Amino acid sequence: MGGDLARLTEHGPWDAVVDTSGFVPRVVRASARLAATAAQHYLFVSTVNVYQGWPVRPLSDSSAVLECPPDADASYGADLGEATQYGALKAGCERAVIASMGAGRATVLRPGVILGPREYVGRLPWWLRRVAQGGTVLAPGSPARRIQPIDVRDVAAFALRAIEERLSGSFNLTSPPDATFGQLLESCKAATGSDATFAWVPDGWLVEQGVRQWTELPLWRTHPGVWAVDSNRARQAGLTCRPLADTVHDTWRWMGSDDRLPSGDGESSRAADHGMNPSRETELLRKWVDLGVR
Repeated sequence: MGGDLARLTEHGPWDAVVDTSGFVPRVVRASARLAATAAQHYLFVSTVNVYQGWPVRPLSDSSAVLECPPDADASYGADLGEATQYGALKAGCERAVIASMGAGRATVLRPGVILGPREYVGRLPWWLRRVAQGGTVLAPGSPARRIQPIDVRDVAAFALRAIEERLSGSFNLTSPPDATFGQLLESCKAATGSDATFAWVPDGWLVEQGVRQWTELPLWRTHPGVWAVDSNRARQAGLTCRPLADTVHDTWRWMGSDDRLPSGDGESSRAADHGMNPSRETELLRKWVDLGVR
């Protein structure tokens, strides 16, 4: 890979490098060092997972970031747990970019949950399919829970703005905390034309039943900091976010189109980790109704 990048730099100079997938600091550092000789700017897509407090505490752009050296390899933080290791390695990648390019020539984007057309993780697609099936849908917690997913197209638009205006530093990217989980599911119902009804079941009871947060019921998590990420710095720099209903409707339209991803079903193998087995949902709903609580 290093040889390919070195040859590519010979065809510069380039306005900018956009790195959407860097994960190992040592590899990102090698790429950024080469880019520094041929590109004016380097934009690195990181994650809110880099913060020490995520998802437990509310976050801002100035919140403390996990420790990881810019020359770490993929084994760094193996004892931290998968999610924390991921965040630490991304933090190391950020440091590698800034050290190689200089702070004035580097932009770091820290998005939260990204949804929208061509989503390969399968979070929103699972909800859309489940709601489209109709019937009583197990809905987690409260419909009033505030959520902050951001549309992938809004992330891309801000990335282009950052490059064009040479914005430097780090930017959290989340939508304003205006939308709710209830609006998300109602938008799924409207987009699919479903007759579904929603049975909102309290967080505590779902936790007692061993329901896996974030995966078995996608986008559901009880930690208070999950949907409390301040993105004011990005908004002041021009970030705009479309309504959640637009994201939901456009994703459903994409799911019914021929614009599929190479895997064939439009999603990666990660999609298999998201969603609840129908028999499991039926059993949980039965148990909840048997409690006599509506």
